Amino acid sequence: MTSIPKTVPPFVIYLFMVIGLLSAVAFRLLTIVNTFSPSLMRPVWYFGVIGYIFFFAYRYHISEKRKSAIRANRLLEKIQGGEAITNEDRVLIAYVLSSIIKSKENLNYLFIFALSIAAVGVDILLALQGH
Repeated sequence: MTSIPKTVPPFVIYLFMVIGLLSAVAFRLLTIVNTFSPSLMRPVWYFGVIGYIFFFAYRYHISEKRKSAIRANRLLEKIQGGEAITNEDRVLIAYVLSSIIKSKENLNYLFIFALSIAAVGVDILLALQGH
């Protein structure tokens, strides 16, 4: 029997969501920090980059875990070809679907989208004010 992957605990999901969000905030603050305190530019940039290293390594690991479960057990081929789905296949499919539903990546995308618009708006306002 194949080893059935497990989703990570909610604490881990939220921890990496916060790391991703804080990194996004750091990057969106760079132009503002540069305007008012250029000496903080590099520390804020490093914070953002290091946070993204952890966040995207985690997201890569989760994505590969899902793909591995699908590939190793030929789940897509079985579903597309009308092959019999075993109980083990059902458990693996449930893992993949549960992992996607539990993921908070959509919140990260929405937050980064909104924050990016706000950062561009603030930077334009600062530029118009001569900063």
